[in-house]
Amino acid sequence: MPQGSSFRLIAGIAFGLAAASGAAAVANAQTADGPPAKQEPAVADDPYQWLEDVKGDKAIAWVREQNAKSEAELATTPQFRKLETDIRAILDSTAKIPGVEKIGPYYYNFWKDKDHERGLWRRTTLEEYRKADPKWETVLDLDALNRAEKENWVWHGADCLKPDYTRCLLALSRGGSDADVTREFDLTTKEWVKDGFFRPEAKGGMGWIDKDTTYVYTDFGPGSMTPSGYPRIVKQWQRGTPLAQATQVYEGQAQDMYIAAARDLTPGFKRDFVYRTIAFYNDELYLRGDDGKLTKVDAPNSANKSVHGPWLALELREPYTAQGQTFPAGSLLVTEFDRFMAGDRSFFALFTPDEHTSLAGFSWTKNAIVLNVMRDVRSELTSWRYSPSTGPGVDSGWVGKPLTGVPSMGALSVGAVDADESDAVWVSATDYLTPTSLMLADVSKDAAPEALKSNPQFFNATTHVIEQHFATSKDGTRIPYFLVKPKDAKNDGSTPTLLYGYGGFEVSMTPAYSGGVGKGWLEKGGAYAVANIRGGGEYGPRWHQAALKANRHKAYEDFAAVANDLVASKLTTHQRLGIMGGSNGGLLMGNMLTQYPELFGAIVVQVPLLDMKRYSHLLAGASWMAEYGDPDTADWEYIKTFSPYHLFDATKTYPPVLFATSTADDRVHPGHARKMMAKMLAANKDVRYYENIEGGHGGAANNAQSAHMNALAYTFLWNELSK
Repeated sequence: MPQGSSFRLIAGIAFGLAAASGAAAVANAQTADGPPAKQEPAVADDPYQWLEDVKGDKAIAWVREQNAKSEAELATTPQFRKLETDIRAILDSTAKIPGVEKIGPYYYNFWKDKDHERGLWRRTTLEEYRKADPKWETVLDLDALNRAEKENWVWHGADCLKPDYTRCLLALSRGGSDADVTREFDLTTKEWVKDGFFRPEAKGGMGWIDKDTTYVYTDFGPGSMTPSGYPRIVKQWQRGTPLAQATQVYEGQAQDMYIAAARDLTPGFKRDFVYRTIAFYNDELYLRGDDGKLTKVDAPNSANKSVHGPWLALELREPYTAQGQTFPAGSLLVTEFDRFMAGDRSFFALFTPDEHTSLAGFSWTKNAIVLNVMRDVRSELTSWRYSPSTGPGVDSGWVGKPLTGVPSMGALSVGAVDADESDAVWVSATDYLTPTSLMLADVSKDAAPEALKSNPQFFNATTHVIEQHFATSKDGTRIPYFLVKPKDAKNDGSTPTLLYGYGGFEVSMTPAYSGGVGKGWLEKGGAYAVANIRGGGEYGPRWHQAALKANRHKAYEDFAAVANDLVASKLTTHQRLGIMGGSNGGLLMGNMLTQYPELFGAIVVQVPLLDMKRYSHLLAGASWMAEYGDPDTADWEYIKTFSPYHLFDATKTYPPVLFATSTADDRVHPGHARKMMAKMLAANKDVRYYENIEGGHGGAANNAQSAHMNALAYTFLWNELSK
């Protein structure tokens, strides 16, 4: 069973760009070919609603015209071509760490470079992986598949059946959309299974029950999808029978967000679960019996529920009282799953937050759970083991110890190598100037982690330093931000500075090395800042909830406070300060543009939400109402205060803007960026636009497209801010 309840995967569905943590990649998404959310009648006072016709001839012609203008302005110089080539070389580098996933005896990696634009799914042994230049066995060549099938498949992952690992369900997307197909693949023959399981293109998925049975949640026809465009029904499907004859397992309510099911194949703890996601941070988890009966795991809907072996873990987003003890929001609790299902409500708190700490994540191993705790946005790892024989007076049996031998600065991440088989974990470490390194640790031992691999230096980092500062927001809240600046920066306002932000969906902006930021910005002598504003998860649920719905303005006040702090430090000026963000961060950029135009010299707005009156009726927008509110109700009174499309004032002066989006984004509708561009263009504002014809919510389907869009953004910003 995937860690986390119904759907931390939904958090990924929300806005993938935030994970770039300021890497300035342009986001990833889904095509409008998937089942759309309900489309409402035209808005009478919106002259640009025709641009919501994603692939309409008139709209596409407009897109091509705008693209050509932007290309003519930004992409014709030798400097642009060199930057694009440099970024492409970084993305195509064969020296990067190949991230692996253990499947049976092999370690699998999905790899893209200049010779494999769509990628290779390949495998090796741990012995080989430890080498500087491992030997890989190709399992599936996606570029060759595309040539053979005359398709444009993009890899969406593999689910391989335990314990034999001979059959896999592979998800493939056309052009990078969230909508995808599922096909059955034989790992032994490395071929598609003839007449094997096949799920037609739609948003959804499927997973193994056993070698002849799967759970499938997808588009089954009218009424089977939620208003967000995700599955509302999950079925059990037997091999050799038509999908139409699959047996219904569960049907959600009409306004639910996502329904799914999975079998936990952990040895000795085989269980089936049904997930009902009602809205973000509001879900139910059900245990499915052999007779098909569903029993609710009676934990708070707001809690992230994780089952591993004998244990149930609850990551709280609200205070929770159990057996007379109240645990604060942000805590991580554990108990025995079977005892909980029998009515016992005794828990042990592995973590409780304070004003400086939050839980960034956790990973189960065979006999332990490893916690990643952020202290003022800096990572600390602790391993907890259950030892019932720890002696008299010890009620919990849980014993924790820090994971030693890992870097104390920057961002750490941890993940189990094989949670069924061992206590081994992968540990990666990075910061803005230090390439990612990968270590292998055994949390059952006291030995230091084994250093395995490190990414190369993609830019000259010796000229810069990393600092952490705190700005004071309008309501007095201290807002942390990271600053990467030249060592010789003068306090005369002369340094072009790029500020990145996100501020939503409890996503934390932690330090991350980006060759693109380094090559496109830092090497030119610029400074780079990342704001840890409210709406994110840097201080747990409280930080996120502080900027929800009617309090959304606090995220924007926080970002403005960081901008002002950078100028007050005399590092830069408002005219030399540029900003960039995508997806929910694109909404942030839109509000900076319309509410704080005087603070910035240039703005890049990537795959954004901008029309907050229409957002819930466009593609996956309905799934975000828990974050923003419902514009079709009284909520509109506060939503309109952060709807950039409606806040735009043709009489105001705005800084230069670049909008970047993707036609194939079936998560955040490209109509947001198109319409805002059209409105600003009609008012003769300094604005340009680029829309990639494929690429989904990330804006690009391959490295060449990513390099081009990143080069456009950095070229635009440098042109405007270095004047």
